[in-house]
Amino acid sequence: MSKGSRELIDKPTFFGAILLLLITTVPLILFPDLGSLWILAAKEFVTERFGILYLLLGIGSIIFMAYIAFSDIGRIKLGSKKESPEFSTISWVAMLLSCGIGASILYWSMVEWVYYYQQPPFQVEANTPEAARWAVAYGIFHWGPLAWSIYLIPALPIAYFYYVRRSRVLKFSQALVPVLGERRAKGATGKLIDISLVFGMLGGVATRLGIAAPLITQGFHELLGLPIRLETQIAVLILCALLFGYSAFVGLKRGIKTFSNFTMWLALLLLLFVLIAGPTLFILNNGLETLGRMLHSFLRMATWTESFSYFEQLSYFRFPQQWTVFYWAWWLVFAPSVGLFIAHISRGRTIKEMIIGSIFFGTLGCFLFYMVLGNYGVYLQFSGKLDLVQLLNNQGANATIFAILKTLPAGQWVVLVYTLIALVFTAITFDSISHILASVVQKEVDTEPLRWNRIFWAFALALLPIALMILGGFEALLAASIIAGIPLLLVALLLCLSIVKVARHDLGSHPTLIEKEIVLEKLSAKGPWSHEEGGEQDGTTLGSSENAKQGSAGERS
Repeated sequence: MSKGSRELIDKPTFFGAILLLLITTVPLILFPDLGSLWILAAKEFVTERFGILYLLLGIGSIIFMAYIAFSDIGRIKLGSKKESPEFSTISWVAMLLSCGIGASILYWSMVEWVYYYQQPPFQVEANTPEAARWAVAYGIFHWGPLAWSIYLIPALPIAYFYYVRRSRVLKFSQALVPVLGERRAKGATGKLIDISLVFGMLGGVATRLGIAAPLITQGFHELLGLPIRLETQIAVLILCALLFGYSAFVGLKRGIKTFSNFTMWLALLLLLFVLIAGPTLFILNNGLETLGRMLHSFLRMATWTESFSYFEQLSYFRFPQQWTVFYWAWWLVFAPSVGLFIAHISRGRTIKEMIIGSIFFGTLGCFLFYMVLGNYGVYLQFSGKLDLVQLLNNQGANATIFAILKTLPAGQWVVLVYTLIALVFTAITFDSISHILASVVQKEVDTEPLRWNRIFWAFALALLPIALMILGGFEALLAASIIAGIPLLLVALLLCLSIVKVARHDLGSHPTLIEKEIVLEKLSAKGPWSHEEGGEQDGTTLGSSENAKQGSAGERS
């Protein structure tokens, strides 16, 4: 590693995030019993005290995205006039889904409805056909347009500053310059924001391992008879680290793109096989009915707070707080990493294309998983072929998932394909996020972050959860990721204000607004929010040329 590459690292952000994570998690590891109480208290505090704010975030995000997409801002091209989309639509969608949902969709699409079926919304009687109808609809709702709209909140300003204003910095503090002012964004306030967001990424990424590692381990147990224990889960994490370590080494196009394309087609083949081999008509009929129910009740589901449960002394389970609020907090924690990745792969597209494409294809991908895998489970439950409720309550979600898969023809082959998809999905997810983490902790990023920086984060993302699993403190990261979502509520609002302010300012100097694509070039680096002298920007990097040279040298090293 050369001296120039070391100078490109933003040391306060790099070390500050790691220090904050340790300060949060170490006490929970040292005091596990007390830590479990803290975790429950943290979750209850977030969902109860900030519940309405998260519900407003969900409904507000999709309204805001519709406004941006169909306004003049939506026609702004992310790049120069000559630039075409960096990735084909298929590859772009594949990477979008791989980073945005990963192995989690394989898990939740099969068992989430069972939880809702036993504790349904809207005071519906549990364990009834009506409860099942709402259960499948809510799964699609929680993984639908609102989730992807939350993801896009950070993507918009980051993509704008990077591709329109040519600022080679993938930092949230940089994207908040129009609302914070340049001095605050570059000072302690900006550093604190960047550190808290990196901290949230670390906590959020590690929690996905809590789903992926046991799921993949269960698959290896079904295929090879490997024991389900901590050592096996650690071996799974190491295997994932090797996969996404290789991908991080070869770069974005050769690594993430190739793996994403492969996994997307394999996942589609799995869904097609289940659709054909399973109860095809029931899956299609209930899928269409479920989609109609979700669309018809969309506003009701998005704004339901179950406020009158305060007066019902026996009603301790409040569905929107336990599930919807928690999901919106969950998506917000992942929004910095996923949003940055969406921004990073969207060069050459308009803002409208990025918004509509992300929401449509993201929702469609999740819907297909829930429609096919979820409804197949519903069919098994109501036909009496498999009691999923008993399996889930007695043996857990992972055993239930593979029991479902083994009811299909060629069950062992289905288990093999499912496990392979989960393994590669997990590798892609952490590869893409390690790519983003490496970008965030650098002062400047030209095309890709420094290679050693990418590899460091690729393995750090695996080693930290392994250490916590050995110590029995993995739940600490779950609490950390939930808590990290609280300050992100304010940051999300500031990011929305920022993109509107900077885009409106830049459009004000544009000569015409009638073309389909608006290409903004030769923008003034000095805006009304700036306290520093600026010059004309003609598509060159805003950072110093010396830093750019050092970045190239560091990448070659």
